Amino acid sequence: MMKAHEKGFSLIDLMVVISIIGTLAALAIPAYQDYTIRAQISEGLTLAATSQTAIEEYYSEYGDWPDNNEVAGLPDKKDIKGKYTSEVSVTDDVIEITYDNDAHQIIRTRKVVLTATDNKGSISWSCSGDGKIEENHLPPACRGGEEKKKKDKKDKKDKKDKKDKKDKK
Repeated sequence: MMKAHEKGFSLIDLMVVISIIGTLAALAIPAYQDYTIRAQISEGLTLAATSQTAIEEYYSEYGDWPDNNEVAGLPDKKDIKGKYTSEVSVTDDVIEITYDNDAHQIIRTRKVVLTATDNKGSISWSCSGDGKIEENHLPPACRGGEEKKKKDKKDKKDKKDKKDKKDKK
């Protein structure tokens, strides 16, 4: 009597398949988390777009930066919110976007900062994290690290000092 061959997968075949799936999952999960965080940060930037326009219009009309949301003609900072964004606040030429507890734990309660600069009639915006958000989670325009922030802060101070000297004359 002839012995029939059993058909199916051996234990080694199954272990190889499981190790391949594990490797793919180890690569895919962090990439998906990064994508999710960037999407949540984008929500805040989208909400801030209205604030950017309001600041630009205010500066164009009055030649100065608005002190807060109300002066800029915007709702209260707590009223500008989204699913992952708790507030968008305006202080002079700075917009701070704060993320809430529904956001990914890496950006929860963290801030993205947009800063306006007057370039002789046109306004440009720079973007940075609060130093606690990893660079790879920020949009490309916001990347640049601490050195960029220090340089921007120094340039802004120098520009203000020049303006103060000019006003005194």
